Amino acid sequence: MSRRIVITAGASGLGLAMAEAFLEAGDRVAVCDADADAVASVTKAHPGMRAEVADVTDPAALGTFFAQVEADWGGADVVCSNAGVGGPAGHIEDIGYEDWKHCLAVNLDGAFLTCRWAAHVMRAQGSGLILLTSSISGLFGFPQRTPYVAAKWGIVGLTKALASELGPAGVRVNAICPGAVEGPRMDRVISMEAAARGVSEEDVRRGFTDGVALRRFVRKDEVAAMALFLASDGAAAITGQALVVDGHTERVT
Repeated sequence: MSRRIVITAGASGLGLAMAEAFLEAGDRVAVCDADADAVASVTKAHPGMRAEVADVTDPAALGTFFAQVEADWGGADVVCSNAGVGGPAGHIEDIGYEDWKHCLAVNLDGAFLTCRWAAHVMRAQGSGLILLTSSISGLFGFPQRTPYVAAKWGIVGLTKALASELGPAGVRVNAICPGAVEGPRMDRVISMEAAARGVSEEDVRRGFTDGVALRRFVRKDEVAAMALFLASDGAAAITGQALVVDGHTERVT
């Protein structure tokens, strides 16, 4: 029987890569995303994938999406709390409070709302996997990215707490911590950091690649492969972990 997969921010980037990987594996996949154009594109490209517009910072819209999935599928086997935003870059004294709150709202509050629903359905069914997207920023203290780093450390803490809380109910909880993932989002981060630090984008890009053992960016499909593994029977005893897909970070710039 095909598994029931639910992914937030699943219409582009890492979320879409995971959604496509699960779909190719024969699973039923439902995604939500705040970007209506991305949702329309996914619906056209993957008619078999359920895609709805819902912002994880909007509890009512997100709750409606989850309620529809639960009504139609009766629960979920894998829930990927993937929604995130890079947030502002700069010295902490220059970061606005509203920018701080927005970054934490998308990355951490959205994860709370997603995990709360996942725990509700999975505890009742006595099984399931919650996957949260953190970052190597959830393991290292990157300068001039305090809102994002704080949120991603929070994701790791949430993972650890929920693994202990839900383990007796047969539910596993893990976090995936990608490194620098190639693509448009990383390009935006590089541009933002270059402006904040007063250096060239090429210098920032080189700093990312020179700081990892493999000397390259991570591909989206490599992160999706980790998600597939964690959802497999081979990972049945893995829970409460922050698993890194980064080419081995050796130096933080």
